[in-house]
Amino acid sequence: MVHLGVNIDHVATLRQARYAGERTAAVPEPSVLDAARAAMQGGADSITLHVREDRRHMQEEDALAVRHEIPLPLNLEMGATDAMLDVASRVRPNFVCLVPERRQELTTEGGLDVAARRSPLRELVAALAEQSARVSMFIDPDPEQVHASADIGAPMVELHTGRFANTADREQDQELQRLIAAASLAHSLGLEVHVGHGIRLSHLPLIARIPHLTELNIGHTLIARAIFVGLAQAVREMKDALGEM
Repeated sequence: MVHLGVNIDHVATLRQARYAGERTAAVPEPSVLDAARAAMQGGADSITLHVREDRRHMQEEDALAVRHEIPLPLNLEMGATDAMLDVASRVRPNFVCLVPERRQELTTEGGLDVAARRSPLRELVAALAEQSARVSMFIDPDPEQVHASADIGAPMVELHTGRFANTADREQDQELQRLIAAASLAHSLGLEVHVGHGIRLSHLPLIARIPHLTELNIGHTLIARAIFVGLAQAVREMKDALGEM
C-alpha cells in the first residue's frame, strides 16, 4: 500500500494572505491544526509542511503545534541550511525532505542539485540523523542525482514529478519513463522511493507504473478539492484511489 503524505502549506498561505504581520486578539483562520486534524480524519498517513526561509506560509510555530498535537508522523520540508537545521532541532520531525529554495519562486520549481553539494549535504544528512530524522532528497529523476543521494547517506529520495504533471501526451510519457528508471535505480541502491509535486487524482493510473513506490506527497490538489467537499473528504478520495493502485 502506497502511503499518502498530505501537504497543508496552502492552508497557511490562505491564512497569511489575511493575517500576515497582524497582532490582534482575533484567531487567525484557517487553522493549520484543524487542517491537519481533517487530513488525519480522511486517512492521511503523515502530514507534510514546508517552513520556508522567508516564512511566506508556514511558521515555525505551526510546525511545533502539528508536531505536538497531531499523532501522525511529521514530514518537514526545508532548505538545506544551518538555520533550518536549527528549526528542525526544535521541531524534531519524524522525516525531513531537503528541497531547493528561491525567494522568487511561487512553489518549488525543481529538484535539489545533490551532486554539486555532496560535502555540505552529507554533513546535514548526518546531523539530521543524529536528531532521529529520516531524510529524503527532493531530486529530479536524474541518475546522477540518485547516485549522489545514495553517496551522501540519505535513506530516501523524493522524485520531483512537476514536469510530468505539467505536460501531456508524448512528453508526459517520456517524463514517466524517467521516473520509472530513477525509481528502479534508487531501489537498487537501497533508497526508499517517494514522489511528489503537482500530482492530481487523474495522474494515479500512470503513477502506479512507477516501481518500488512507498509514498506520495500531495498538497495543492487536495486543498483545491477541499474548497468544495472539505479536506477530510478530499483526502479520503485520494486514499481510496491509492488503494486501487
